[in-house]
Amino acid sequence: MDKHIVINIGRQLGSGGREIGKIIAEKLNIAFYDKNLIDLASQESGLSKSCFEKADEKASGGVLGSFFAMHYPYSGYAGTNNVMSNDSLFKIQSDVIKELANKQSCIFVGRCADYVLRNNPDATSIFISCPKEERLKRISKRHNISIEEAEDMSVKTDKGRAQFYNYYSYKTWGAARTYDLCINSALFGIDGTAEFIISYLKKKFDI
Repeated sequence: MDKHIVINIGRQLGSGGREIGKIIAEKLNIAFYDKNLIDLASQESGLSKSCFEKADEKASGGVLGSFFAMHYPYSGYAGTNNVMSNDSLFKIQSDVIKELANKQSCIFVGRCADYVLRNNPDATSIFISCPKEERLKRISKRHNISIEEAEDMSVKTDKGRAQFYNYYSYKTWGAARTYDLCINSALFGIDGTAEFIISYLKKKFDI
């Protein structure tokens, strides 16, 4: 695609946000980033992948970590795997997100990417939700667990995502005013939601 666009997707667990993002990426022939950002951040920084996995979409309460995250680039942290705060790891991953967004059209799922790219004129933010029953059925099927276990996973995961997002962005995860577009994936299904978002992108970016 000739037009340079960046799509940031926030999502409730079980809403199909990741699947929808992948469909959009395939149809628009652009890059897709989700957990593979962990690999890229690890490669760029020289830090252990496990550091980023443990801190993935988790907020830090450390004041010292926040200070270092704001004032030092990731290149100076190589070899300090055991003392990195979540804030510093967030800074590293944010730098990777900015670098990728500057050089190519792409989709980011989670990782507070919409806040990281808030000053990027080519970026748009989308939040995908879904009624509880639909989400729990999808989670239960995907992980082969009971509905009760799925609900526990849903509550814990989305609570963690909200804390992470609210902590780093100073905005409210899932609130309509936070995003350019919010959509309930149950209205059109996974494929239909992807098509709806593509229509929105074509109109917004004049593709």
